[in-house]
Amino acid sequence: MTAPSVSQTPVRPPYDPELGALLAKSPLPAVLTPDMIEPLRAAPFTAPIEEVLATRDLDHKVVTLTAPDGDVTASVFTPRGRTTPGPGIYFLHGGGFIIGDRFTGIENILDYALEHNAVVVSIDYRLAPEYPDPVPVEDAYAGFVWTAAHADELGIDPERILLAGTSAGGGLAAGVALLARDRQGPKALAQLLMSPMLDDRDRTASTLQYASTGSWSRESNSTGWNALLGDRRTSDAVSPYAAPARATDLSDLPPAFIAVGSAEVFRDEDVAYASRLWADGVQAELHVWAGGFHIFDGAAPTAALSQASLTARDAWVRRTLTA
Repeated sequence: MTAPSVSQTPVRPPYDPELGALLAKSPLPAVLTPDMIEPLRAAPFTAPIEEVLATRDLDHKVVTLTAPDGDVTASVFTPRGRTTPGPGIYFLHGGGFIIGDRFTGIENILDYALEHNAVVVSIDYRLAPEYPDPVPVEDAYAGFVWTAAHADELGIDPERILLAGTSAGGGLAAGVALLARDRQGPKALAQLLMSPMLDDRDRTASTLQYASTGSWSRESNSTGWNALLGDRRTSDAVSPYAAPARATDLSDLPPAFIAVGSAEVFRDEDVAYASRLWADGVQAELHVWAGGFHIFDGAAPTAALSQASLTARDAWVRRTLTA
């Protein structure tokens, strides 16, 4: 079967009606081009962390970590009055490798800290294009190693560190899991991969279907990958740690939870990654939410589909952290 050309508009699964109506009112552009990176960085699109913490009984400490060729800033969130150790959650934010910070999309993760007596560590990995691959994934790995090395002082059970990431952060989390395996580093309890950005090659049906539409379009995806990889993009020179879909061996990785919308660019690469985890003997739970655009449950948490998605994720986190 011949794939449709880029100039064609292929038939695609429609957006969930409730989500589609909300997406139509979004002030964010459907297509993110390189000239938009700086303006978007200057205009944060999530609530200030002070506002997020105002309704959560958490202590917040800022630390500096040493990464290859530089330092990165991290935040450590701890339930206030906590007296016993518990699990850790190491979180990597989304933003296509080019925007966002350690607070982007962290609200649900902080709720898990309160529910599970967990400590959350979130880092500001350095962003492309100023810091292209391998800087972001090496920063992410350094933060994970730091979290495991400081587990005792942080009050984290070192056997229960959940590796979590959204979008580009989900791709980095998958890359960190591969690096930890191959370098004999700390092993995460599990991987929570929320619409992970895994494949730079742009060959799937879903990348063609969601050009010039959605909260993260095919064109926006190209902007992110081009910033990260430059001229190496789609070539054999791309590392599986940068684009985990390229890994030829997914064995001996932590179990994974993968959630994605049916109406977004990452649908097919995420489904394929889950299938390859199973083929290599790794447990994975996969959810494809009908009509969901990219990170719909973060953008519209009260929508019916979002509520179903969040309930499924919460249940998996609960089973994983209390097993």
